[in-house]
Amino acid sequence: MTDIKNQPITDAVAESITKVEELAYELLINQVMTRDIATVSPSDTMEFVAILFREKRISGSPVLRDGELVGILSIEDLIRCLMAVDLPSTVEKYMSSKLITVKEFDPVIEALKTFVHNRVGRLPVLDEQNKLVGIITKGDITRGLLKKLTNEFQQEEIRVYRASHLFEDIISTRTSLVLRYNIKPRDFIHGGTASSYIKRALMRLGASPQIARRCGIAIYEAEMNLIIHSRNGGIIRVEIEPHQITMETIDDGPGIQDVDLAMKPGFSTATEQVREMGFGAGMGLANITRCVDQLKIDSSLERGTRLKMKILLKEQESFGDSRGNHLEGTP
Repeated sequence: MTDIKNQPITDAVAESITKVEELAYELLINQVMTRDIATVSPSDTMEFVAILFREKRISGSPVLRDGELVGILSIEDLIRCLMAVDLPSTVEKYMSSKLITVKEFDPVIEALKTFVHNRVGRLPVLDEQNKLVGIITKGDITRGLLKKLTNEFQQEEIRVYRASHLFEDIISTRTSLVLRYNIKPRDFIHGGTASSYIKRALMRLGASPQIARRCGIAIYEAEMNLIIHSRNGGIIRVEIEPHQITMETIDDGPGIQDVDLAMKPGFSTATEQVREMGFGAGMGLANITRCVDQLKIDSSLERGTRLKMKILLKEQESFGDSRGNHLEGTP
C-alpha cells in the first residue's frame, strides 16, 4: 500500500493512490469473507483435523467450544503434530488460543492492516455480538477485489459515457452542476460517504484520476471536520465549472478560535473520545491545503465556519466535449 502519510498531496502522489487501494477502503469484510466454514472443537483429534483439511482443501479452521470461538488451528499446527507423530492428541494441544479477529462491517483495509501487523494466514470474522460469522484470508481479499474491479469497470464504462455526454446539447451563458450534501454531527459510520460520491461524480463527468482524488481527499477532510467539530452538522456544496471546481462546507458553530493555529499540522480540538476512535489527529486543514489551489476560511465563534476550497483546472483537464462545448458554472 502507498504510504502518503508524510507526503504533500501533489498530483503525482494522488496518481499513486490506486483503484485497488480505494476499493480496500470501500469494500466491507463481509462482502469478501468465506461464510461456509468448517470448524473443529478442542476435543477433536488431530487425526480428524488432518482428514478434514484434506477433504475440504482448507489450511485452517476456527475452534469452537459450545458455539464460542476459543482458538484457531492452522496447517502449520497440523504439520507440527505430524512431525511429532502425535495425531491421537486433541486440537486443544496444538491450537492457538491467542485470538486475532476482525469485525464483519469493518472495511477490507482493516483486515489488510491486521494481516501485515500480525503475520497470520487467516482471520476469524465476528459480528456485533462477537459471534463467529466467517473467516477471511488474503486469497478472499484478492478474489473480492478482482470481482469488484471487473464489475465496476463494466458498470463505470456505461456511467461515464452517459455522464460525459450530459451537457453536450445544453447551450447557455453559464451552466453548472451543483452537488449538495447534508452532514450529521458525530455520524462516524457514514463519514466519507459524501466525498466518495463526489469523487465518483467527477470521474463520470470526465475528470482525471488526479483531480478526482485531490477533490476526494479535500472533501473527506472537510466532511470529517463537520462530523467531529460541528454542533448540528453542516452542508457540503460542490460546484463544477469548465475550468475550476469549487467546494464549500458550512456549519453554524462552534467557530475556529484561532485559524492560524488550526492550520498547523497536529493541532486539534477534538475530544479524547474522538481521538480514541482514530479521528481528530489535527491534519485535516493541512491535508486540504496540500490538495487545493485556493483555500479561504471564514469563521467566528458566533456564526460558525465557512470553508471554501478551489481547484483550478488546466486546459486539458477542463470539462466539455470534443466539439468545444464546455460546462460553465452558475451558482
